[in-house]
Amino acid sequence: MSERRTISRVKPDAMALRALAHPQRLRMLGMLRIDGPATATRLAERMGLNSGATSYHLRQLARHGFIEEDIERGNGRDRWWKAAHETTTFLEEGDDEDALDAGLAFAEAALSAQIKEMQRALARHPQLSPEWRKASTISDYVIPLTAERTESLLHQINALLLDAMAHAPKAGAAYAPGVEPVSFILHAFPRAPEEEGA
Repeated sequence: MSERRTISRVKPDAMALRALAHPQRLRMLGMLRIDGPATATRLAERMGLNSGATSYHLRQLARHGFIEEDIERGNGRDRWWKAAHETTTFLEEGDDEDALDAGLAFAEAALSAQIKEMQRALARHPQLSPEWRKASTISDYVIPLTAERTESLLHQINALLLDAMAHAPKAGAAYAPGVEPVSFILHAFPRAPEEEGA
């Protein structure tokens, strides 16, 4: 097992969460977190945007502390950007109404991005090696629980995932052969009843 490292987190305020809820900014931050540092030009190429729009979104992300300039890379012409944190927390106990509204707007944007990620994963699934197909899943479980038991279970699952993350190489780093970034998407919520005729 590799040496444990600290996972950097950010708890943005409501204004920063609203800025991050923009789909292009959320995607850029994900690319910088997962793939490592990049220039506005490189991100624009990958996203199919013009470099002016990309630069604007990068400045907004930097303004709110999600990314920072990577001073170890580039030169006078090329400005490199990197993620300032590995994870984002939101919708926590004690949030006021403004933070709750901003958190829900961000959650909507994140859910949309997660759905697109799952669609790309399904499209890629036939090209995966047998080992990676066996190691992939789409699962859901509906379990009758109390709020307290649900919170406890989520704490256990999150602790397990964060421990695995802390012992893995940082996303965007050079990986050993056979190592790929693996996405675990976790949703837990009290299930709303199905509406009749819907």
